[in-house]
Amino acid sequence: MTDVADLTQVQADEHFLKRTFEVARRSMTHGNHPFGAILVGRDRKILIETENGYMPAHDGTAHAERLLATEACRRFKAEDLAGATIYSSAEPCAMCSGAIYWAGVGRLVYGLSEARLRGITGNHPENPTLDLPCRAVFASGQRATEVVGPLLEDDAAALHDGVWTK
Repeated sequence: MTDVADLTQVQADEHFLKRTFEVARRSMTHGNHPFGAILVGRDRKILIETENGYMPAHDGTAHAERLLATEACRRFKAEDLAGATIYSSAEPCAMCSGAIYWAGVGRLVYGLSEARLRGITGNHPENPTLDLPCRAVFASGQRATEVVGPLLEDDAAALHDGVWTK
């Protein structure tokens, strides 16, 4: 177990991002797409983990980040979310970026860029990827959201090997 309190910010970001990769792999074992997200508090403790929730209902809105933002709003105060970080295995789409913005989470770190994901998925009917950077969504808002990414992008891309060709 890594003592995250002693890590630099960059090391902590990589540590928690790797955790999202584990969540994404677990998502696949549940029949879902390889996406995962976690919410980490100011004290560097994991508060929520969410997998992609596409199955069994074929819910195209059940992205890991959107599910996390909804749960975070239900469980935490606005001031706690402002100091929290969402780590996501892939860059949040426009819908998820909007959910993160409305939840008031102050920071986002992601692995795989939306543009690179689109190159991997192509026009797959279960993921017709929007090539709209999350930074553009956040920039149109009235509250700042710090964004770090892409980070560990090759590792994040590897989660999708062979998934979108089926």
